[in-house]
Amino acid sequence: MITDTELRTKGLQVLTQYLGNVEAERFIALIQREPFDYTKWRQDMDEDLDLKEISRRAMTLRAKRSE
Repeated sequence: MITDTELRTKGLQVLTQYLGNVEAERFIALIQREPFDYTKWRQDMDEDLDLKEISRRAMTLRAKRSE
């Protein structure tokens, strides 16, 4: 398990990599401003996907990261 500081640093790096600086800041502001249950949000995102599709997406993402 990584420390809270390492988690914050890595999280911000990922956000800025994929969203850019401005959109990452907007995302953080949105989360701080609104009540937000990440676990519920995540579950709702995948509720229409079957296990095979979730697995396929995970394998694709893993392959991209190992390139």
